[in-house]
Amino acid sequence: MRTNIVLDDTLVDEAFKYAETIHTKKDLIEVALKEFVRARKMKNIRDLKGKIAFD
Repeated sequence: MRTNIVLDDTLVDEAFKYAETIHTKKDLIEVALKEFVRARKMKNIRDLKGKIAFD
């Protein structure tokens, strides 16, 4: 999907400091989105703790 967004330059620069193998903003955004989705899925799984009985 093609889109235009305005990003906080300071935040992008800081993210690149932690992204040793990422060299483009496109790749940085893709990794960030994947991490966001992964984190939310993990939260949803943790929220189920004690609510599901395993036999």
